[in-house]
Amino acid sequence: VGRDREMAAMSNAAELAHAGRGQIVAAMAEAGTGKSRLVFEFKAKNQSGWKVLETFSVSHGKASAYFPVIDLLHNYFKIVGDDDERSRRAKVIGAVLALDRALEDALPYLFALLAIVEGEDPLAQMDPQVRKRRTLDAIKRILLRESLNQPLIVIFEDLHWIDDETQAFLNLLADSIGTAKILLLVNYRPEYSHQWGSKTYYTQLRLDPLGQENADEMLTAMVGDSAEVRPLKRLVIERTQGNPFFMEETVQVLLDEGALVREGSAVRLTQPLAELKIPPTVQGILAARIDRLPADEKDLLQTLAVIGKEFPFSLVREVVKTPDDELNRKLGDLQLAEFIYEQPAVGDTEYTFKHALTQEVAYNSVLIERRRHLHERAGAAIESLFKDQLEDHVASLAYHYGRSANSPKSAEYSCRAGEQSMERAAYSAAAVSAEDGLKQISAIPEGSERARLELRLQILTGQVHQMTSSIGSPASIAAFGRARDLCAQLGDDEKLFYVLDGLRWACLFIAELRRARDLADEQLAIAKRSDDPVKLVMTIAALGEVTVWMGDLVAARGYFEQLAAMSAEGAAGARLSGRSLEVQTIALSLFELDLLMMGFPDQAATRRKKTLAWVSGLPQGYSTYVAPHIAGMGAVRRRSASEALELSQQALDEATAQGLGFAVAVSSVINGWARSCMGDDETMLEQMRLGIATAEAMESVSPTWLLLPLAYECLRFGRTQECAELVEKLLVRVEMGQRWEEAEILRVKGEMLLSQGNSHAAEGENCLRKAIDVARSQSAKLLELRSTVSLARLLTTQAKPDEARAMLAEIYNWFTEGFDTADLKDAKSLLDELNG
Repeated sequence: VGRDREMAAMSNAAELAHAGRGQIVAAMAEAGTGKSRLVFEFKAKNQSGWKVLETFSVSHGKASAYFPVIDLLHNYFKIVGDDDERSRRAKVIGAVLALDRALEDALPYLFALLAIVEGEDPLAQMDPQVRKRRTLDAIKRILLRESLNQPLIVIFEDLHWIDDETQAFLNLLADSIGTAKILLLVNYRPEYSHQWGSKTYYTQLRLDPLGQENADEMLTAMVGDSAEVRPLKRLVIERTQGNPFFMEETVQVLLDEGALVREGSAVRLTQPLAELKIPPTVQGILAARIDRLPADEKDLLQTLAVIGKEFPFSLVREVVKTPDDELNRKLGDLQLAEFIYEQPAVGDTEYTFKHALTQEVAYNSVLIERRRHLHERAGAAIESLFKDQLEDHVASLAYHYGRSANSPKSAEYSCRAGEQSMERAAYSAAAVSAEDGLKQISAIPEGSERARLELRLQILTGQVHQMTSSIGSPASIAAFGRARDLCAQLGDDEKLFYVLDGLRWACLFIAELRRARDLADEQLAIAKRSDDPVKLVMTIAALGEVTVWMGDLVAARGYFEQLAAMSAEGAAGARLSGRSLEVQTIALSLFELDLLMMGFPDQAATRRKKTLAWVSGLPQGYSTYVAPHIAGMGAVRRRSASEALELSQQALDEATAQGLGFAVAVSSVINGWARSCMGDDETMLEQMRLGIATAEAMESVSPTWLLLPLAYECLRFGRTQECAELVEKLLVRVEMGQRWEEAEILRVKGEMLLSQGNSHAAEGENCLRKAIDVARSQSAKLLELRSTVSLARLLTTQAKPDEARAMLAEIYNWFTEGFDTADLKDAKSLLDELNG
């Protein structure tokens, strides 16, 4: 009644959308003004020729990432609760490829979101924001492509409860449907806000309370228009201020009380108007109606309110444990009283509360202890009914058990909900679930069950902080540290190994290399005890990585050679995936740098070719980025700008394609160095600075290999002050344990000091001599050669050619390979000059 204007506006929008001019229609209303009924009536009238997709939010939806979007996808792909993972994948693949094979690249994002990934998740290392954007874009593309086959009505109910990820999807869809055959219908309460109002294809329908005339018309339809009820109608309109839901419930409570009675088609008032007791709020009306229900129906309604706004018959039966005939009778009575409605469903009868306020008032009428008991029964019923599809219901189970007195179950499902959110890269939701779970831990008695639950939650917390803050964030280290203690308490070597790996990874990123080395040694002990070849490969790789950063090149070479032999034997190669594959790739790539710095350029080149060839056969992932990236680092050390450009561009392309934000930043530094060298282009320094700043903003400590290329170029272009600042930062890294390029840093400092004139000559010479000593102590023959060339040039200007010739000949004659590299060519040229 009284909604003709709104219905006409939606019909007009539908005509425009059908013609390819997509529309957004938003119904905004206070609770009780009938917004859902309006949308449903419109949908019923306009289904012919349209494909209708609808979803809804629940009151605890903000903690359930993608809840409405996943529900929408289940409807689109016709996924039902009984489908196993394999059949779900088949439905998704079949629908997408039948729609358009050009959408095949959307499949990994759909699989990850719907938790039906087969094997390792190829998106696991992707930058969270990029992964989120591509996931939402994949869904948008499917809807837009579907609208070419037939117009779509897409309905989102109750936006005031949606989560951040669903909001992002709606924003993207709203920006994209202007020329599509899509009508987007949404509704929400006034506290919700969005940014769509400026769009020409947006229409907002504010569903205000009915005016006097329409309110009177509605009441006439309900109670007639006899002279006897006219004063009542005026009173109801005055008390309810035209709120349709309030008016309906007021009439209903008067009928329940017997103040109004129906006699055929007429309605008669049995009490004087002044004696009528009409509660002043719709909540009061609902409470009064609920209190007048028979005890068994009131109990059932309260139980339904605890279960949720929508619920299947099978779940209600499992919770209340009542014979079907009796249960059906009660449900029928509640429908007749218009507390709940039956709605169509596949395979099972489903019900919904007439209004969210009805559920809210019924829920609040339940005593706290009984409410907790009902929530636990609801959780147990879901576990029993959907034991084979629990992953579809972990958010509901976390909700119900979180409001029960069952702390172990609450912590368990909060953890599972958080782990599910992590898999979907919804890190804010994962953080909330982890926090909720940890709050429940203190209520669980001491023992192994509590320790195991807390261990999972601490691991989840550490992972969340690594993804949302930085890999080496204090919060992640604290969480993994607590997890480490719990592993020791439980004697759980399996989890301890991977907790140590998370801690070691964090320590690498904050340059706590000595601690990282200790953690790798602990991992090695566990790997030996477990006799697990995968763990052994990971540990040897980890030890090689940390020792090379520490500057122990000889020890690192031993680990790398061992790793290469293990990989060649295939002892664990076939089983490596995910994190273990990444650790192996990093180590094999660093093997080249280790050989290069030790003075074996040709062997390093052979190793580089083997690693890149091996990685080229892997599926796209972090490994396919990191191998060319580290090879690019090696090209910088070889002073081969052309190779550095080629390799860094390959790494950049991989990082961009995979959405690896940190990787894009660091690869752009090497790319900038190569372009600066090849084009003698000082403007590339800004690209390098930006890459470093971006990396430092995302992580705690930038490694030496990021800063050194910029220091080279600052020195070359005479930017002495900036070079000096970079050198000081590099020396701080050395003090923190990043000693693998210590000799090169000292050489750059020496060259910088010498460039400032005779006043700094003595200090510059000392730096060069110290660089040679450090290089010798590390067996870094290439760095020793480079520093010796710098010192020999200085000695030549000091009229000390014999000393220069002797020291340069000694280190040059040590080399047996790599004579076509820039450093050996420079050394040979200078040696010939001195001999001449």
